Amino acid sequence: MQLSRIIKTENGTAERNRLSRGIVLAIRELMQQSQPDEKSLDLASFIALSLLEIYNTIDKSAAAWEKRDYWIKADRFRREWEWTKVLGDSMHDAVLNQDWGTIAMNSVSIGQRLNRVKVGQRHRLGTPWVGAWKKLIK
Repeated sequence: MQLSRIIKTENGTAERNRLSRGIVLAIRELMQQSQPDEKSLDLASFIALSLLEIYNTIDKSAAAWEKRDYWIKADRFRREWEWTKVLGDSMHDAVLNQDWGTIAMNSVSIGQRLNRVKVGQRHRLGTPWVGAWKKLIK
């Protein structure tokens, strides 16, 4: 049996937008939690994994500009999104250690960075954080 190639149809910008909306939604849900539980772990794990996923899209987008000799634009773009790696790693470590104080502080910082991202009440994102904890600990 021969398998065909998997073609990614979403470009970096669309992926960053989708993940950003998911992060904002997850932060909203996380802030409504009164006590840390399994859902809280999924939410925080999703935020950490999504930030690191966003960071992984940055070089591909910047490389496209560098091919066209837009070096300054590429460097500015990398600096603009560098925070995703820093906060993603911090959130990842905090989730693994279940350090809820750091998770709360990181969530506030992330929310401030993504304050322009709008997610309506009738979004079609669903609950993308389900199972994120299991994915994070693998």
